[in-house]
Amino acid sequence: MFALVTPGPTEWVLILVIVLVLFGAKKLPELARSLGQSMNEFRKAREEFDKELHRAGEDLKGTPQNTQAAQPSQQTPQAQPPIQPPTQPS
Repeated sequence: MFALVTPGPTEWVLILVIVLVLFGAKKLPELARSLGQSMNEFRKAREEFDKELHRAGEDLKGTPQNTQAAQPSQQTPQAQPPIQPPTQPS
């Protein structure tokens, strides 16, 4: 079974060298900037979602629940006589 282990210092250096070779020194600051902006947008969206979820939970706790209105009538329906088709005079 595979163990999930964080890379050591040697692996990080190797990863950085590969990234440097693939993208070049000029692209690295742009990539880091765009990664930072993406992480910031994700954090903002997550915080907004958490606030909305918390607000919805507070709304549910604050509103009284009327179980009578939400549930259909508890009375049993009365049986109706079956409908007879009209008879034709002979």
